[in-house]
Amino acid sequence: MSGMRRSPRLPHGPAAIASSPWIVVGAGVLVMVVLLFVALGAYRGPSPAPDGAPVPPVLPLPTGLGAPSVPGPASSPPPVRPGLSGRASGLPPSATAGSRSPSVGAPASGPVVTRSPSRAPQGQPAMSGQYRVVQSFDGGFIGEVSMVNRSAESRGWTVRLEFSGGRLVTAWVEGVPQGTLRQSGDGFTYVSGVDVRPGGSVALRFHVERTSSTPRVCTVDGVRCGGF
Repeated sequence: MSGMRRSPRLPHGPAAIASSPWIVVGAGVLVMVVLLFVALGAYRGPSPAPDGAPVPPVLPLPTGLGAPSVPGPASSPPPVRPGLSGRASGLPPSATAGSRSPSVGAPASGPVVTRSPSRAPQGQPAMSGQYRVVQSFDGGFIGEVSMVNRSAESRGWTVRLEFSGGRLVTAWVEGVPQGTLRQSGDGFTYVSGVDVRPGGSVALRFHVERTSSTPRVCTVDGVRCGGF
């Protein structure tokens, strides 16, 4: 028994695969062949239409169509102070220089009738002024000339005030752009910076010291003021 030799045992499992690399190579080649056939079977071009089958017509593309225009936001008109319009233009904000207002009359089939603007009543000034004392204090007072445009068109104005002595501290217009102030002698002249619209009003105020609150002269466009 001692003279007998045992045959070597063959490896099993991973050791057998590692000892036989041709098994791994063969398995890889087999997998690649299978994947190649699968890919060729999946990639097939569109089958041609059978003979005699109708071919759908090709519709023409529409021409001349464009993106719809979107109107932009309307510009808001500038704020307008009631009763006043800018002297620079003399026109309402919506009007342009050289434009005319459309006449109001009968329909197109009949004659067009235009109306002339109404004017101030006979004997009444177009721009009238009213004088009053707003506040009195030791050594001076604050007075006011309130004006109303009674005509049918926008108008500027000029106020002339004279006192017996005294001193003018300042003069201003309530709520609108300021005009031009000129002092002369015992009084002053104030020329408006904006026109007053028909039916509108405006107030000129002034601070005077060391004189009576009753003026010697108060005129609006040369017409005597009321109220004193």
